[in-house]
Amino acid sequence: MTSDRLFVYGTLMRGFDHPMARLLAQHADFLGEATCRGRLVLVKHYPGLLLSDALSDVAHGELFHLRAGDELLRELDMYEACGEGFPEPTEYLRQLIDVTGADGTTAPAWTYIYNWPVTDLPHIESGRFLEH
Repeated sequence: MTSDRLFVYGTLMRGFDHPMARLLAQHADFLGEATCRGRLVLVKHYPGLLLSDALSDVAHGELFHLRAGDELLRELDMYEACGEGFPEPTEYLRQLIDVTGADGTTAPAWTYIYNWPVTDLPHIESGRFLEH
């Protein structure tokens, strides 16, 4: 199963003055705000997403349609230091998850799931990285 959609919740969102956020903006179309079932933790100056089954755990972010999906995902995998060639366990894993758009429609999208221990990492209670 694959997707040409990407859910971002941290430094890849619009408005961040970061080379990878600019790369995403140049090669993807913003579809709107979106949510997924999960919790955000503050890792350092960036967040990590932990998947959750709890109805109260909602992570907020943005949904993009990738124009050159495979190429762009390879670049983003390098940025997130995950995938082939990186020592295991990687800090993030790229995974397909169910994402709900502003219109209420739920469909799969790629995102980056935090993969290291979260003991002592603060929980971003609002589920919105920009509000932490």
